[in-house]
Amino acid sequence: MPSTIEQVHREFGPRGLVVLAVNLGEGRRTVETWVRERKVTSTVLLDPTGAVTRAYRVVGTPTVVLIARDGTLVGKAISAKEWTGAAGRDLLGALLAR
Repeated sequence: MPSTIEQVHREFGPRGLVVLAVNLGEGRRTVETWVRERKVTSTVLLDPTGAVTRAYRVVGTPTVVLIARDGTLVGKAISAKEWTGAAGRDLLGALLAR
């Protein structure tokens, strides 16, 4: 079963949603193995220096940052959320319609 974020990527990616997973500490080989074993199809970025973590003020994982098409930050959720439920789908659909 794909993760919630992977499900969101697969469902909303064709509608224009871009999902970027950011790894906060493991090395490239560890991440590559994780991606392969879990059949992750979204883009996974490495953040070895913590630059992305600092830029978006990530204080815990998982953290989801929502950025509009124009590059503005429109939301941030810390801890696991049900993005594939009705409320999550409605929110993502509304953001994609902007």
